[in-house]
Amino acid sequence: MSESQIILKDRKMLSVTGVKDVNAFTEENVVLTLEGCSLIIKGENLHVGKLDLECGEVALDGKVNSMQYIKESSDKSFIKRLLR
Repeated sequence: MSESQIILKDRKMLSVTGVKDVNAFTEENVVLTLEGCSLIIKGENLHVGKLDLECGEVALDGKVNSMQYIKESSDKSFIKRLLR
C-alpha cells in the first residue's frame, strides 16, 4: 500500500502525493484516485500546477473549500453524481 500526503497552505496551494490517477478536473472539482479511495477536492479557480503520475504527485492552486475521501466501492456512483 502506498502512502499519501496532503499539504495545504493558506487554502491556496495544495500538494498531494500517492496519486494513482486524476479522474476528473474542473475549476470547481478535482477527483484524484489514491490507494483504495478517491479524494474529492472542491474549490474555486482550481488549476493544476504540477502533474506527475509516474511519481504520484499533484499540485493545485486556487481556493480550496473542502476535501473528502470516498471509499473505493462507492467511488463510481458518487463521482458520476458529482460531475453532473
